[in-house]
Amino acid sequence: MAELTPTPSSPVTVHLALGGNMGDRAANLAEAIRRLGEAVEIDAQSALYETAPMYVTDQPAFLNMAVRGTTRLDPRALLRFIKDIESTLGRDLGGLRFGPRPIDIDILLYEDRVLTEPELEIPHPRMVERAFVLCPLADIAADVLHPVLNRRIDALRDEVPGRETVLRIAEGL
Repeated sequence: MAELTPTPSSPVTVHLALGGNMGDRAANLAEAIRRLGEAVEIDAQSALYETAPMYVTDQPAFLNMAVRGTTRLDPRALLRFIKDIESTLGRDLGGLRFGPRPIDIDILLYEDRVLTEPELEIPHPRMVERAFVLCPLADIAADVLHPVLNRRIDALRDEVPGRETVLRIAEGL
C-alpha cells in the first residue's frame, strides 16, 4: 500500500464512485469500501446499481455505487491510495481502458476543489456524462454543487442520457 501522507489541515469531504464487473462484484465493492476505511471515514453509501458498460460495450454489466467520507489525504495521496486498493483487488492498471475490471474507484469531488493535472482531474471530468455515476451520487449528494458547473448533482442526474438503463438493485451493501 502507498504511504498514507496526511495533510496538515482538517479533514475534507470526498465523494467517490465505485464499480466493477469481474468476479463477485458485490464482494469486490464491499472489500474496496473496507480498505478505503483505512484513510477515508465513510459516512454515506448509495444504493447499489447495475449498469450496462459504456465506451467498451462487449463486457459484463457493472455494479456501481458512490460513497461519501472524510479524509486527511491530499488529492494526490488519495489517488495513490486508491490505485493501490485497485491493484490489490486485482485490477490490471495497464489493461484496456474502460475494459472489464474487478474494481474501479474514481475521485468525483474533493470538497469544492478544482484540480487539473495530467494524472488527476477534480471534479472527475466525465462524471456529468455518466448516468452510472450521477444516479448513485445523487443518492448521497443530491444538493451538492458541481464546483465548475455550479449545478446541483440531482439536476445533472435528471438531464444525463441513459439514466433509464441504470437499475437500482439494492439499497446498499
